[in-house]
Amino acid sequence: MSRGSHEVAPSAARLTSSLRDIGYDLESAVADLVDNSVTAGARTVSIRLQFDERESWICIADDGHGMAKGEVVESLRFGSRRRYRDGDLGRFGLGLKTASISQCRRVSVYSRRSQQRRCISGFTLDLDHIEATDRWELVGAPHDRFGSMASALLARAPGTVVFWTHLDRVIDLDKPASGWNRRRLEVNADKIRSHLGMVFHRFLENDVPGRAPLTISVNGVRAEPWNPMAPTEATTQLPTIHVSVGKGLDIAVGRYVLPARHEFSDPSEFERLSGPRKWNRQQGFYVYRAHRMIQSGGWCGLRAIDEHTKLARVSLDFPTSVDTEFKIDVSKMRVSLPAQIKSLLTTPIAELVATADQRYRHRAHDERPEVAKKPQAQAVGELGALLLVAALEEGLSAELDRIVKRLGVNDPDIASGLGW
Repeated sequence: MSRGSHEVAPSAARLTSSLRDIGYDLESAVADLVDNSVTAGARTVSIRLQFDERESWICIADDGHGMAKGEVVESLRFGSRRRYRDGDLGRFGLGLKTASISQCRRVSVYSRRSQQRRCISGFTLDLDHIEATDRWELVGAPHDRFGSMASALLARAPGTVVFWTHLDRVIDLDKPASGWNRRRLEVNADKIRSHLGMVFHRFLENDVPGRAPLTISVNGVRAEPWNPMAPTEATTQLPTIHVSVGKGLDIAVGRYVLPARHEFSDPSEFERLSGPRKWNRQQGFYVYRAHRMIQSGGWCGLRAIDEHTKLARVSLDFPTSVDTEFKIDVSKMRVSLPAQIKSLLTTPIAELVATADQRYRHRAHDERPEVAKKPQAQAVGELGALLLVAALEEGLSAELDRIVKRLGVNDPDIASGLGW
């Protein structure tokens, strides 16, 4: 029998290569770095995508409190030893590294901590160096043009600047001068701006207690907040549901039915509120962790997407203290609702989608006063609502539509009384 312990440190080259495919896309990778800026108290985050053939680069710069030399080194450690406080947007100590190498082969971090002294620390995580040495080793950030740009950005005050270079996952380095590469960076700049406007909309709207407003720009253009609940429109809000997640905590679940197309203040607003993935795929849950959006749309397994319920949206907030219960992943792109929460939300969500379905059809009961004049009208209307909920829960909306059309021909008064 062998005795004693043996250190089995993983191969640096092999593990960093595997971590490149943890699940980020470019927008979510940039958002992960913005998380660090928010945690550092930044009021301004500036992102730049610059096409320069093989030397193309992406820069994320903020005016947060910055880091001293040892903190910069620790920020580039896989599984950093720093402690996360309640409300910090980080969690695993992997975000900066895994987000960066998912898009590039070289990430350089420059930071200034001191308000009085212009002391800038810079280190580089270089995958080519790690593959050559198979060592968990950083190198000092070179005094090249990126170092000069970082020095200029940090000349007046503390902050942090991150450069991504060797963008092998963003552009085609085999055809560096192609027009396709240039257009790709331009398109990605727009996508990043749109994504950040959605994910951080509460910060951009100055709707986060205890912190200053946040401004984010991408290639010099400000990210505008995209609030999925359309607070400036004639949105219907159903009563908020409070659900226990254990640990003595209740979470608030907001239920919203957005206006139908003709009810919007302006056609352009209807198109804007359709969201990055458009109306059908944007219906459902919007999950926030410490006010930062984690999930945008989808029903978390409670029901299927349906054209008739595309106006229904749900906000769900949870604190970082219950990350384990919600199974938050490293990329902070996916979340899983605890089983007990799903069971408690089944009926309230059915009520929401029934209301959304009625608004979509523009025939809600309160728009048909003539129905109230009939005997037993209320009971008939309630029966119609129950049938609608049952059809939605069973995924039989198309069949219900055919029944409604036939009933409307055979007995228009009954159809009207049912609210159809």
